[in-house]
Amino acid sequence: MQIVNNSQQQPAQRRGGCLRGCLIGLAIYFGLSFLCGLLLGDMFGPSKVKLEDYSVYRIDLEGELVEQAQEANPFADMLGQMPMSSYTNTKTTGLDQILDNIRLAEQDDKIKGIYLHGGAMSLSPASAKAIRDRLLLFKQRSGKWIIAYADNYNVTNYYMASAADKIYLNPIAEIGWHGLAAQKMYFTRLMEKVGIEMQILKVGTFKSAVEPFFRTSMSEADRQQTLLYLQGIWDEYRAAVGASRGISEADLDRYADEGINLQAADKYVEYKLVDTLVYRDDMDEILRIMSGSKDYKLLGTSKLALVERPKAKSPNRVAVIYAEGEIVGDDGDGITAENILKQMKTIRKDDQVKAVVLRVNSPGGSAYASEEIWHGVKKLQEKGLPVVVSMSDLAASGGYYISCAADYIIAEPTTLTGSIGIFGTIPNVKKLREKIGVDVDAVGTNKHAAMSRSMVFNGMNSEEQAMMQTMIERGYDLFTRRCADGRKMTQDDIKKIAEGRVWLGKDAVGIGLVDSLGNISDAIAKAAELAGIESYDVNYYPEKKSPMDEMMKMLRGEQSEEERIVARLKAYAKEPRVLMLMEPVEIK
Repeated sequence: MQIVNNSQQQPAQRRGGCLRGCLIGLAIYFGLSFLCGLLLGDMFGPSKVKLEDYSVYRIDLEGELVEQAQEANPFADMLGQMPMSSYTNTKTTGLDQILDNIRLAEQDDKIKGIYLHGGAMSLSPASAKAIRDRLLLFKQRSGKWIIAYADNYNVTNYYMASAADKIYLNPIAEIGWHGLAAQKMYFTRLMEKVGIEMQILKVGTFKSAVEPFFRTSMSEADRQQTLLYLQGIWDEYRAAVGASRGISEADLDRYADEGINLQAADKYVEYKLVDTLVYRDDMDEILRIMSGSKDYKLLGTSKLALVERPKAKSPNRVAVIYAEGEIVGDDGDGITAENILKQMKTIRKDDQVKAVVLRVNSPGGSAYASEEIWHGVKKLQEKGLPVVVSMSDLAASGGYYISCAADYIIAEPTTLTGSIGIFGTIPNVKKLREKIGVDVDAVGTNKHAAMSRSMVFNGMNSEEQAMMQTMIERGYDLFTRRCADGRKMTQDDIKKIAEGRVWLGKDAVGIGLVDSLGNISDAIAKAAELAGIESYDVNYYPEKKSPMDEMMKMLRGEQSEEERIVARLKAYAKEPRVLMLMEPVEIK
């Protein structure tokens, strides 16, 4: 017989009941939120917008620019506030939407002009040029106005804003007109302290993505190529701003060297970088005057995208496939071979599709996945579909691998491309495991049965290193052969411009890696020309995710940066990675 002390049991029961109540409450909260999403998403999802007179297209130069916009999720804010939610509602804007909206603003008389607001959007030079060029075309074709206002401008956003007829600036703001720089971090000494040695196998003098793991500063080759492409981008910025603002390029260099970004805002007016200093709330009156009405309507990018466009009428289609991010295997974020090949298979089965544009924005990635996507491009061509590549900010290393088989390649002048090289990285954690007291032993049926893990836990011996280097060189030979075949060049000629070297799009034309300069619209027109069709509509792949798809993704929770790092380390431990990757460099 057990005697129970009720005075001790009751608090425990209360705690258990409280815990159960909390869990039930959370379950009800999530359940109701999900149910509301299902019902309201269908009933009150994004509806079409009707344009009114005296409308103004407002382009917010804030947040992050991505290649392809997704459908707006009306429940994002609610889900971001859920308990234990890892979702962060970072504002993203699609380059495709901005360009399409500018086209609509040009053609519809109800839209009186464009207002560029803000100046800290995260984007690369090639995307900035694509927007700027379209703004200039908008002014030329429509005769309508563009004005710009920001509290602060970074250099790339100011380059975009310089397309405006008038630039307004906050009186206590700054313009980051100080030139361009690329700063890299090196981890060699840190890894030595921890006890990890990164074993590097590579082909390509300029292949710098692995330098942070065995150097403490830039190699001379990397310093040379980085400075060259930075100077090329700065030349574009300086020439474009000078032409729009009526300032000599020599003066623009002088302003940058003076540290103009740290001087009083009056100096920006004196130097003609801006027209007028005003506060944000003063822009309302300016917009009233410019639009011709006190009741003007501001429409942002996502709102204007809901204005109904003419529906498809042509039996001919040009398919545009977006390939954005790092090239990975069959799972993970970025360009997965499985998803791209699935889209290509769908396109091959559609008899209305007459040509394909592959829109590439990638620093590269997995050698295996790159070869798979290359083969997918060849199968499109076997079906009789011409393939045109449109390069965005980056089409480097594996990004160039998946491009090289195309019938025609178009890049922006400031696209970073090439980087034709290959490397493998295998961490050696022997010193670390000895430091923390971990021993490893193994048994196997054959000499190299445990090699993939032994290289990580004990390091490579000379025989293993030789075999791995041979594999890397074999991969480089295949890479250069694919490029030579695709570009109708000899393999020796490709190797002269390869070695992992990064090229600007405008320089890549002269050496045969790219056919011409232009944007995605030029690529679509070229694809139609190669297919011999004059009228066509455009289909985009992958299809945009619905708000419900996005909500389910948020409910599952995004993978954190720490989780991604752990996943990569686990992949390293399983097998060495052979990569064709250009290290993404933030240009400031």
